[in-house]
Amino acid sequence: MLISERIYRYLEEKGISQIEFAKRTGISQSTISDWRRKGTNPSADKIMIICDVLEVSPYELLLDTDSKNPKEHRQTDYVVIDKNSKEYALINKYEKLDSDAKRRLEVYLQALIDMG
Repeated sequence: MLISERIYRYLEEKGISQIEFAKRTGISQSTISDWRRKGTNPSADKIMIICDVLEVSPYELLLDTDSKNPKEHRQTDYVVIDKNSKEYALINKYEKLDSDAKRRLEVYLQALIDMG
């Protein structure tokens, strides 16, 4: 399930209209509509504000679970990465970035995902 589909599910469950959601998040109504119409997801920099408005944890929104504790997820929810892999090296580089650089990278990554 797409993150945007989960957002719409939470909106319905909580009785929040798309207009009210737009006002409370500061995200334009057209952007929110595009998530459903185009089957896209919100950018990474919007996730925390969305979670705050919907009163769900990032784990609930991103992993589609009711658990607020990531340690409660099944082992299959995680990917084991070999320490000699490119992915492991990228994660180590990411962890060395300051918070602003991490946010920019996350937005760029989401844009690449949305293009593909």
